Amino acid sequence: MSTNAIDRTTQSVTDGPLEGPSLLSDQTKSTLLSVGTATITTQLLSRGFRNTYLEGLSVSNPARQRMVGEAFTMRSIPAREDIDVPSIFQDYDHPQRKGVESVQPGHVLVIDSRGKKRAASLGHILATRLRLRGAAGVVTDGSLRDMDGFESLDLPTFSAGPSPTTNLAQHHVVDFQVPIACAEVAVYPGDIIVSDRDGVVCIPRHLAESVAADSLEQEKLEQFVLSRIEDGNPLRGTYPPDEQTMQMYRRGQR
Repeated sequence: MSTNAIDRTTQSVTDGPLEGPSLLSDQTKSTLLSVGTATITTQLLSRGFRNTYLEGLSVSNPARQRMVGEAFTMRSIPAREDIDVPSIFQDYDHPQRKGVESVQPGHVLVIDSRGKKRAASLGHILATRLRLRGAAGVVTDGSLRDMDGFESLDLPTFSAGPSPTTNLAQHHVVDFQVPIACAEVAVYPGDIIVSDRDGVVCIPRHLAESVAADSLEQEKLEQFVLSRIEDGNPLRGTYPPDEQTMQMYRRGQR
């Protein structure tokens, strides 16, 4: 597919790539960075969303586990021998490179690699470019190349593991900023990607503010409940909290 065809696909599906700085409010971003993905998945479940956790991914650099940002999506199909040849590395407008250069500050690059790990989805040089562009992180259901570099990179990156093989052997990027599947989760451009020690979750964009606010309140209550359990109280009446426990909690919040 030509670069122009990719642009037309992007515009027809999403009315063009997200431009400029993140539209996620500072307050919502700060809140999502302070709460756990476990809490977020509970809030999403209460809203009817069961498939929001990107299973099977692990962080490259344990020092950079926390991530919040808008999804910038990239989709790949299986490589083909007559198209994905080494000479295309000389093309600065190759779709993968054009996608990397289109990622805006605050975006998380989310790559649909179809769960295939034999060849890497991305290498350390491109990830470094993303960091310098102000990206919030990288998520792929495929593998990463040059893992030594990723393990010290000052950018949250989550993948299905390492691979020394270049992406051309298995992946052909066809478009970006379109709906994709990553680790069996539907991710739309602009959805909010959040990560921590437990992994990566995807919040539908329109739910981000309410999920953030309710997650913060849930964690305040759970911290109170935990303190009661640590004091030796039984589960009955404490977890889940009955009305008496809730009254004690509300008094403490005044």
